[in-house]
Amino acid sequence: MTRPNILLIVSDDHGYADISAHGTPGVKTPVLDRLAAEGATCTDAYVTAPICSPSRAGMITGQYQQRWGGLWFDSAHIGTEPTIAETLRETGYATGYFGKVHYGDETSADRGAPPHHGFEESFYGLAGQSMGRLHYQHHSAAAVEEYGEAARPMGVQPFWSGEEPAEFDGFTTDEIADRAIDFIGGAGDGPYFAMVAFNAVHNFCWQLPEEELAARGLQGFEDWHPGASEYLDWYDGAISPNLPDGRAYYLAQLELMDRAIGRLLDAVDGQDTIVVYLTDNGGSQCNYGDNGDLRGTKYTLWEGGIRVPFLVRWPGVTKAGSVVSEPVSALDLAATFAAAAETAHAGDGVDLRRTLADAAGEADRELHWDCGWQWAVRRGPWKLLSVSGDDPTALYVARTEHTDTGNGLFLIDLSADRGEARNLADARPELVRELTEAHERWRTEVGLPARG
Repeated sequence: MTRPNILLIVSDDHGYADISAHGTPGVKTPVLDRLAAEGATCTDAYVTAPICSPSRAGMITGQYQQRWGGLWFDSAHIGTEPTIAETLRETGYATGYFGKVHYGDETSADRGAPPHHGFEESFYGLAGQSMGRLHYQHHSAAAVEEYGEAARPMGVQPFWSGEEPAEFDGFTTDEIADRAIDFIGGAGDGPYFAMVAFNAVHNFCWQLPEEELAARGLQGFEDWHPGASEYLDWYDGAISPNLPDGRAYYLAQLELMDRAIGRLLDAVDGQDTIVVYLTDNGGSQCNYGDNGDLRGTKYTLWEGGIRVPFLVRWPGVTKAGSVVSEPVSALDLAATFAAAAETAHAGDGVDLRRTLADAAGEADRELHWDCGWQWAVRRGPWKLLSVSGDDPTALYVARTEHTDTGNGLFLIDLSADRGEARNLADARPELVRELTEAHERWRTEVGLPARG
């Protein structure tokens, strides 16, 4: 039996409702709609953190990043456990990484850089060197010199090809797709694993090509330059709710990413290729993402922070237009890809082949999240969430990102209330205790200390 190629597409901060098939006004994603129509949509799909760095670490390893202490930005890194790229490469897969890297503050010589965790070919930007961002237009030494102090927050540093700097000027979304398409075209008979990690639709979305701004009637918006204002003052005017036409910039970036994904799908047409699309965390309040009826956004453990778009097209496994409503996780990608490659990958995820084929899953599966100041557990339809809203991180998120984290202990029946409007904690104290104990057992298992 021929082993399939694997194309994993990861976006950044894509709102749960921001797919045009959902009917959200103004959204144009015909390619993602096509992918859903040709494969499976997982409605209850999760990542392992409400922010990018720890979420991406859990995704690439298939293990809870808390096993090596990855709770928040300040503790995020990739760990030392094998990645799915390393596992697939050992079985003969060609491996390529294209796009945003953000597991922590790594350099091109660290394990977090793709050449050091299993990717033979790579073209990537180290977002940990630029406050989590990659500029959508400029990546050169000249841009770094021009921007000066602003180079780091605006993310204009050169990309990397392997361990060599790779300068370019041009639309980053298209450049990432171009490099990935070249890899796919050069892989021959395969099999290959291509991971394509777009910077879109992360802020700052006004960084669009001039012709795209003109086509949409949008004004240009200046990046931050030292001397014009203090950075945080400027930043507050560059995110929700203060950026003029902010939602329109976001939707433009989403449309252009969708177009680039279309070119990727064209490149794999006729091949036996698993295609997976998801994003790294929930849609961002500061970036005008729309999570629909889900409560919360990026930075929070409400559903809007951790439930994500998750589409899978797998010839011979998924049925066209199918819907999987049982919980699945980004943790499952490593185990699933390994099974497709006829090997195994040790981790915390499960092989999704049967779930995807039958449009069903493990009804009582237990999933956990822990950021230190907030934690949650889901078992079946029940979710228990605890938030320390007076923690310094929660206060920073509220002040700087205009995001309400909530405060207190919440028990939600997601089967009846996925918008998390009704807190049943007082009505179901035994279930609160049971789920709290389950989370403490999980903390012990992954090596986190017991809570005082």
